[in-house]
Amino acid sequence: MEGSSFCEACGTAISAVNELPTQAVMPSVPKASRPVPPSTPSVGRLASYDSMPIGGFTPGTVIGERYRIIGLLGRGGMGEVYRADDLKLGQPVALKFLPESLAEDPVLRERFFAEVRIARQISHPNVCRVYDVAELEGQHCLSMEYIDGEDLGSLLTRISRLPIDKALDISRQICAGLAAAHEKGVLHRDLKPSNIMLDGRGRARITDFGLAVVAEEASQENFVSGTPAYLAPEQLAGKGASVRSDIYALGMVLYELYTGKRAFEAGSLAELRNKKENAAPTPPSQMVKEMDPVVERVILRCLDNDPRARPPSALQVAAALPGADPLAAALAAGETPSPETVAASGGVEGLKPRLAWACLAVVLIGLMFAAQLNVKATLLGRVRPQKPPEVLIERAREILKKAGYTDPPADFAFGFEPDRSYVEYIREHDQSRTRWDRLEGNAINFWYRQSPQPIEPATFPGLSISAFAGIYPNDPPVEMSGMATVWLNPQGRLSELIAVPPQVDSSADTPVTLPWDMLMTEAGVDPARYMRVPPAWLPPTFSDSRSAWEEPSPYWPGHPIRIEAAAFKGKPVYFKVIGPWTRPSRMVTNSMTSGEHAQAILLIAILLALFVGGAFFARRNLRLGRGDRRGASRLAVFVITIMSISWILGESHVATMGELGLAVMFASWTLFVAVFIWILYVALEPFIRRRWPATIVSWSRLLAGEVRDPLVGRDLLFGSAFGAASSVIILSSGLLPSFFGRAPETPLFGLYGALTGGRNLVSGLLWIVTLTLFVSLAHLFLLFLLRTVLRKQWAAAAAYILILAPLRVLQSSVPWEIAFFVAAVFGLYVFVLMRFGLLAFIACQLVRGLVETFPITTQFSLWYSGYTLLTLAFIGAIAFFGFYTSLGGHPLLGKAVLEE
Repeated sequence: MEGSSFCEACGTAISAVNELPTQAVMPSVPKASRPVPPSTPSVGRLASYDSMPIGGFTPGTVIGERYRIIGLLGRGGMGEVYRADDLKLGQPVALKFLPESLAEDPVLRERFFAEVRIARQISHPNVCRVYDVAELEGQHCLSMEYIDGEDLGSLLTRISRLPIDKALDISRQICAGLAAAHEKGVLHRDLKPSNIMLDGRGRARITDFGLAVVAEEASQENFVSGTPAYLAPEQLAGKGASVRSDIYALGMVLYELYTGKRAFEAGSLAELRNKKENAAPTPPSQMVKEMDPVVERVILRCLDNDPRARPPSALQVAAALPGADPLAAALAAGETPSPETVAASGGVEGLKPRLAWACLAVVLIGLMFAAQLNVKATLLGRVRPQKPPEVLIERAREILKKAGYTDPPADFAFGFEPDRSYVEYIREHDQSRTRWDRLEGNAINFWYRQSPQPIEPATFPGLSISAFAGIYPNDPPVEMSGMATVWLNPQGRLSELIAVPPQVDSSADTPVTLPWDMLMTEAGVDPARYMRVPPAWLPPTFSDSRSAWEEPSPYWPGHPIRIEAAAFKGKPVYFKVIGPWTRPSRMVTNSMTSGEHAQAILLIAILLALFVGGAFFARRNLRLGRGDRRGASRLAVFVITIMSISWILGESHVATMGELGLAVMFASWTLFVAVFIWILYVALEPFIRRRWPATIVSWSRLLAGEVRDPLVGRDLLFGSAFGAASSVIILSSGLLPSFFGRAPETPLFGLYGALTGGRNLVSGLLWIVTLTLFVSLAHLFLLFLLRTVLRKQWAAAAAYILILAPLRVLQSSVPWEIAFFVAAVFGLYVFVLMRFGLLAFIACQLVRGLVETFPITTQFSLWYSGYTLLTLAFIGAIAFFGFYTSLGGHPLLGKAVLEE
């Protein structure tokens, strides 16, 4: 009818150019043998077939000896759609024919075939099924499920909007169908009411995947595809489609579903683009009084002009709707929920500001207490080295020059190492309350080595990552002529010197005076107080003279301090201060006990079982379609990236072929670790997702790239708070015996590679992140296994504590009265895992590991206090990011505070 705003056939609005479908169309020449019918709007499903316009086929015609045409359902730019009866299967179908005018166009023909390939991947009750593609009567034809009903667009044209309860039901169904497409990696790109059918039972069905595309290919297109009225701002700007652009279209559909009006009206494409980029739609509650505010927030969030602020998935949109729980529905149906379903479950609202501030305060206060306890509970806190590496390096070079080694080195390396034998000796021989007050001299030593050629590590670099350096005091071996190693205590006093003499003896003169008094003075001892004794310790290099001295120890009666020295041609090649705790390391033929051998064999057996069993279950899960390939791949890429950066920063690199070989070995090792993690994750994650999905909700969101999700922030914040609290418990437990007059426990050892520079500190931080990830996954899988075997959650928690707490007590050799604190820590761990899940547990373990092993001091005049600030800043950044993100957009101080 002239002047009408809607099509008489289907009810589609005859509107401005911004509401017409837009797509890239290549020019093509129609066949002259058959005229092309004029383009008309898409035709909706009609109750009477008599009123259907006749297209290329007459009703009653049998084509392909299989399909009987009933009538024309619709006609559009991409072809005619007929209702037909499948005479072979005895069921109604819909046949979509590509017009001959377009069949010759290779681009559009390929798009037609792509619709089949893409749509066939999706099988869901809320998606119209596509059966096959064929060539009938010389025309390309697509057969699909026939839906006897009405499209949502024409329905809304007739009744304006749906009732709230019906709209909510339809909204969930649309979300479910769109999520099924996204799960297969398919973007619809043309979601609108006219492409959503309501069948005879009132069930929503998404149709018309003619513009759909695989998500990976969407970013490669530089043209606009879809209906402008429903396109996201970034699509109108030519930036390509994404899952979040489909979410925008979903928001437009939901807006129209609840209000009966479009969110944006415009007379031109430019005006529409400007409104979508710069204006917000009218809140639905201003048009519908009974509008649920929760639904309104969901719709407006979908329509945010910033893609990052929109929900990341259709499942999260469904989960945010009132009364929706897709995870519970999947579990109730006996299905394994998809990773997207798990990520969409759980809350989407942010924490209340008061709770977030309280958790942040726990983190900060916990770090303050942990820093104070660190001074007495860790070896570094007890020793507190006063001289930085730069000073000790110059000190070592000065000693070498005095010993006759004046040639400038081509390469050098340095580091700090704890003397574990010294600490163990004190632990065994001193039971006083103050036994750890004399650690300044020997507990942590500084080593420096130099070489006339570049120093290349001899061992596999992947195994040295824990020290953040590929070079050790004895790796590569000190065997090249001109190599020299000097050991100093934290005060800069000499404790050991090793130098390699020339391989060819070309000197005939031997000096008479040896510089032993000078080296003794550098070691901080009085040569007059030492008596000569027969030498007993052989030097590691060749020498032509040896000497030895002894002095009774003022601290260890009956255990003298010994000095062994050796020279070649008058130059010292060996000098060592030997205490009663010093062990002859080169005489140890087998340092492993039978118990350690058994542990090593058990570890190898476990690794083999994990690899073989993991490969079996991974293959099974992939075959059944349960394996999370995307999540496992992202995790593997993360591990490769972190390990590679840590190695690049922490290793000592030289431009040699040997370094190239080590790089290849490291790359192979990293790839093996990544593949191993990938296999284990694919093998075990689906079982956790099916039986205990609540533990990986925020982890699934983070793995999907939802870093700014409020639940991710909440778990990072809570995990940081629990990590700070567990650090306080662990650090205080070692000091507890001193309050009762007994000897305190052995101070905790740290990672002293972090003391050698900011580059190594960052390398260490990354290594701790990787290690924490592995350990946390292992804890989760252990707890899940116990829960599966014991059935009861409380029984699994008790077994978890009873297994790990005694192992920690035996490993650390702590008294059993401290076992209560150890059990309390593991109780805290199991609470975090069960209550908040994997991500919170990872944050807890990361914060605890950094506080206990990295250089933490409260004396900011020390040279390494900057490393303390960097470590605390790293922890604080995790906690504050979690704090800010967990608010979910709420004001930092809360509305009540701001209104006062």
